[in-house]
Amino acid sequence: MAEKTVEVKMKTGLQARQAALFVQEANKFSADVFIKKEDRQVNAKSIMGVMSLAIARGTDVTLIAEGIDEDQAIDTLTLLVEKEN
Repeated sequence: MAEKTVEVKMKTGLQARQAALFVQEANKFSADVFIKKEDRQVNAKSIMGVMSLAIARGTDVTLIAEGIDEDQAIDTLTLLVEKEN
């Protein structure tokens, strides 16, 4: 299992379009991928789950992946949420 805490730097956080892009990227991996904010953890491959966390810019989240490509999943999703756009 791979786990990493990152700060969301996307201009609008993980809302609407950015959440959809995040979920789309997470679905490219065969590993089980989760995103955790404070004490809530949801499936990172679920748009409803990700949006339910209401992740704003500057929020720290933990990315968790378990599976054959877990490290690649963590690295790719970290780059995505830390990108300032």
